[in-house]
Amino acid sequence: MRELKAVRVYDLSEDDEGYRILIDRLWPRGIRKDTLRLDLWVKDLAPSKDLRKWFNHIGERFDRFEAAYREELSENPAAEEFIGRVAETLKSRDILFLYAAKDKEHNNAVVLMKWVKEQLKRI
Repeated sequence: MRELKAVRVYDLSEDDEGYRILIDRLWPRGIRKDTLRLDLWVKDLAPSKDLRKWFNHIGERFDRFEAAYREELSENPAAEEFIGRVAETLKSRDILFLYAAKDKEHNNAVVLMKWVKEQLKRI
């Protein structure tokens, strides 16, 4: 099995190889759509608009954000198909979860990575 990585879209280099998945609901500011090489954009798996706005990248809210986002993921009908796609892709390629948040420790990529790894252990 290959590696699953979270990479801030603004730190991405052309040398970063792998299947590139944008995991944010909103397109990253300042990035032109014709310059970001993506394989998939899963905005339907990103935190809901209300949850994203409530969290507002305030570190003290991260634990509650994580719990609420995990609940959203577990109830999301698109999640099962996404896990299958990730599992299949990891057989041959690394996967890069691309996100825009400045805080590299308190963001949706951290939660999604942990959640996906848990789901992959079950299949």
